[in-house]
Amino acid sequence: MRVGFYAGSFDPFTNGHLHVIERSAKLFDKVIVGLAVNSAKDRRFPEEPMLKAMNDVFFHEGLDNVTAIAFKDLTVDVAAKYGATFLIRGLRNNMDYEYEENISSINEEISGLDTVYFRAGKLGAISSSMIFDLLRYNRNVDKYIPPEVQAVIRASRKPY
Repeated sequence: MRVGFYAGSFDPFTNGHLHVIERSAKLFDKVIVGLAVNSAKDRRFPEEPMLKAMNDVFFHEGLDNVTAIAFKDLTVDVAAKYGATFLIRGLRNNMDYEYEENISSINEEISGLDTVYFRAGKLGAISSSMIFDLLRYNRNVDKYIPPEVQAVIRASRKPY
């Protein structure tokens, strides 16, 4: 069975992330989406509601072979625990490629897991940081994020 593991902070989860997952779901028998929790970095949006929203998105999109989990350990260790055969990453531009290629080299060295890249294509301008910046200036971000995630953002009621 081919199992892909796609890790990220998904803070918030965007349509760009969803694009990578939709493409991954066609290639892999199972895709585990790992919501990485970094204890050294505060999340902008709460973990549990974001995780639930992500799984709701996968359900509504008919992505039956995709599941989101939260984790705090090293990505390759969690990927191995779930039987991953590949790591999944999205690429928006050449800067992403340089960054991801460095991490992929280390990940492969310590775990034997290779990385599969998916191009963001027309969604390449979307990033979690861009979403956060738009929210900070009270701009509408609905076209960049799934409706289930929009609800999490509204419910967080944080001043951005």
